[in-house]
Amino acid sequence: MDSTEMKKRLKIRGEIERVNGKQLSYSEFVEKYLVKNQPVILTGLMDDWRASQDWVDEFGSPKLLFFSTHFGNSKVQVADCDNREYTDQRRLDMSVSEFIDYWLALKRKEKITRDHNSVSSCDESLLYLKDWHFVKEYPDYEAYATPQFFNDDWLNLYLDKYHMHFDADSQERNEISCSDYRFVYMGPKGTWTPLHADVFRSYSWSANVCGKKLWLFLPPDQCHLVFDRHMKNSVYNIFEDVSETMFPDFKKTVWLECTQMKNEIIFVPSGWYHQVHNLEDVISINHNWFNAYNLDSVWNLLVGDYNVAKELIEDIRDICDDFESLCQRNLAANTGMNFLDFFTFITRMSFANLIQLSNITEGSKIDSEITSPWAQHIVLNLLKARKIAVKMNSTILAEDSSTSLDIKKSLDDPAFLELYSAISSTYKKLHESYPLNLEDNKAWKIDIRDSIDMVGFQVSNSRNLINLIDCILKGERQLDPANISFKLGAAPGQLGSYRFRYMIGFGLGHVISEVDFKSHIEDIRTVAIE
Repeated sequence: MDSTEMKKRLKIRGEIERVNGKQLSYSEFVEKYLVKNQPVILTGLMDDWRASQDWVDEFGSPKLLFFSTHFGNSKVQVADCDNREYTDQRRLDMSVSEFIDYWLALKRKEKITRDHNSVSSCDESLLYLKDWHFVKEYPDYEAYATPQFFNDDWLNLYLDKYHMHFDADSQERNEISCSDYRFVYMGPKGTWTPLHADVFRSYSWSANVCGKKLWLFLPPDQCHLVFDRHMKNSVYNIFEDVSETMFPDFKKTVWLECTQMKNEIIFVPSGWYHQVHNLEDVISINHNWFNAYNLDSVWNLLVGDYNVAKELIEDIRDICDDFESLCQRNLAANTGMNFLDFFTFITRMSFANLIQLSNITEGSKIDSEITSPWAQHIVLNLLKARKIAVKMNSTILAEDSSTSLDIKKSLDDPAFLELYSAISSTYKKLHESYPLNLEDNKAWKIDIRDSIDMVGFQVSNSRNLINLIDCILKGERQLDPANISFKLGAAPGQLGSYRFRYMIGFGLGHVISEVDFKSHIEDIRTVAIE
């Protein structure tokens, strides 16, 4: 079935916008697509990628033998596009070499069919290599450079240093398979991915190294229409006959479409359901990611999945020794993390951003630097983290957990210092005026200790985290009863707390309004500046 035939069953109201990425600034991308949560196709960003040279032949087709030769021993998961297993396609384990052998054999059969001008009688399933953690396996190969628009990637920056969830009872752990959300996908014409919204309700971006894909998108305000009456099961394939009895509202859906060509990158916003079909042999590079702009979506998913997990075992509550722990364990098994995992993630990211801000403002002497785009960016990140922490107050995270994070000890944790450095590098890539010099790691470690003196402070619940963020943003010297003392540039000529308070209360709000970040102004107002 060609793409025109497939789309006949659907109401399609338009196409995804296509923009030259070389003519788009980072702030424009944020304002038009991140903040508004809108999809876009970006062109002109893949010309210098090694993958575009090594992986594609002169006819624009995949160099399949190149993968067998250089990466053939890698173990990957392959989706059987013709066989469903629960809510997804059946998965098979094989090596890259085995997958390439399958693909080459399929192409030989297709050639015989064409040469004999006959109808294909091949009953072999179409296989699609998915979720190959290529960057983790081959970190020195440098197949591509993540475009600037997608560098503010909290998820993968964090997973480069920490695990999102660790199950102490697990006997085995595949370090590659749970390490990041940077993937390579490869598949012959006709392979596809069923209707879904991305993991964690993250953003994603997908770059076509070669081939052509058809995408169908459903905006978040219509996503309830693809579920059954009980909001438990969703439509699997929008191009099949969808049961009106099971999915009575599906006929009301109105879709956006796009055909993604070679060397184009598509940005997929949070919570947009989409289905993807490969119209040609395809290789693509895909990242899932989230940052301050879609933390709400991630938290809302966790809360929803938690409620489902709790409901499923509600009948054993009275005989369960620790019902809440079982709910959280099931949540992690089903979603990939639980409340405590996400709280730990938010806390570490907040630590790193607070230290960035304190370290920089220690030596800041002019208001123009304090109200610059990078300062806005850091403060916005902290305000978004604080907003989530406030929501956590209505959960078990408001109470002290068995796991607490010590700020002072974090400064001696190599993994945390590497995370801090990676975040600094990100700010430097996004904002040319970012002042930290990353070449002298020893110097900035000393600056951190000079900028913030946090003696024995533990973050063990959401209220602690809120207090910590407020203490920095309000520019207070001491916050009781937590016994935290801060030095925010008190020396003569440096930034005093009153100037930092001015930046948050006036300068930052003014600059953000200029770029029309209306959705964030309320966040600014939630921080009470005394």
